[in-house]
Amino acid sequence: MSGNKRWIPLESNPEVMNKFLTTVGVSSTWKINDVYGLDSELLATVPQPVLAVLLLFPINEKFESYFKKQEEEKKSEAISPSLYFMKQTVGNACGTIALIHAVANNLDKIDLTPGHLKNFLDATKDLSPEARAEKLEADEGLSSAHEESAQGGQTEAPSRDENVNLHFITLIHHSGGLYELDGRKSRPMPHGNTTPETFLEDAAKVCRELMAVDPEEVHFTLVALTGAQ
Repeated sequence: MSGNKRWIPLESNPEVMNKFLTTVGVSSTWKINDVYGLDSELLATVPQPVLAVLLLFPINEKFESYFKKQEEEKKSEAISPSLYFMKQTVGNACGTIALIHAVANNLDKIDLTPGHLKNFLDATKDLSPEARAEKLEADEGLSSAHEESAQGGQTEAPSRDENVNLHFITLIHHSGGLYELDGRKSRPMPHGNTTPETFLEDAAKVCRELMAVDPEEVHFTLVALTGAQ
């Protein structure tokens, strides 16, 4: 990350994330819900429809090596030109960027009321991923919403200067494809085809592959942006 600006880390907690979404103008018909496991029985308990899956996991050398290889292998694969993707230059902003990726690529389904997020997406829709990152650095409305939500978690929020090695990525269905959106990477990562009906199972498969990179690691958390129950 090139910028020096740092935010307080956002907890992987539906209450915290839903507070952020509501604050920035996302309709309450869409909610972040916990995903308690990746087997079919637990996936069946997740409210439908599912618009995005967010995975929180620890960054270590094994994952860094895996992602470097992944980017090299997928660099020539086509990606949808209408995908909304942004880079991350603000430290600890990965939770908010994951939520922005989830919402921005589902605007055909999500009604955004006038507010911080609609203003940001309208202002950045034609910009490069790097320019979107610069806009986020300067966006006081989204920064304030993030900070307010981050301080309302179940656990005491770490300081903005603390070295937090946990990172969020977003998986979405877009134009018939399954994509992984991670602001630390150079571009969206395609993961084959999917449909609205199979998206959750297909996203779970990508999560299982990622978890297998370091089988001894247990600090994974999954949530999904879904229709409200």
